[in-house]
Amino acid sequence: MPTYVAFLRAINLGATRKFPKDAIKAATEAAGGSDVETYINTGNVRLTHAARSVAKVQAALEEAYAADAGFEVPTIVFTARDLAALTERGEELHDGHEGDVGNHYVTLYATAPTAAAVEAAHALDHAGERIVVDGRAAYVLLDGNIHTSKLLASKEFKALGQGTARTIKVLRTVTGKWC
Repeated sequence: MPTYVAFLRAINLGATRKFPKDAIKAATEAAGGSDVETYINTGNVRLTHAARSVAKVQAALEEAYAADAGFEVPTIVFTARDLAALTERGEELHDGHEGDVGNHYVTLYATAPTAAAVEAAHALDHAGERIVVDGRAAYVLLDGNIHTSKLLASKEFKALGQGTARTIKVLRTVTGKWC
């Protein structure tokens, strides 16, 4: 069976969207997943699944997560192979970045942003901030921090769509463990 890595969006933030790791594991198994593992409490899940389609795995997980958690849990799914390639691309960008990288975030999307949205995002020019959109990932390299980023606050970034962000460190760790 294929191995997938799922990234859950907007869980365990504040008091209302709690979805503990044990519940995530049980819901993943209820959705047909096996060999389930989680990494930290931000919604990083490894599983094998009989489905051969990322979209089918995503739909099964989202349905099971909503039933268990009592709220919608947007979920972004990659094959282990695709996640390894995505992380490698992030490492290349990180290593090739001029100057210091204070923070390197990767926003993951269920579907690739439109060409027009990507072009608009790539046209952004903010000192110390760089974005590279490649497939279903937007790599954001910041000299400063996420909370003061003009790029992340821009309408062009928001137009890329709803995604979930992870640091390159988390992706590196997950890829090392699971891919």
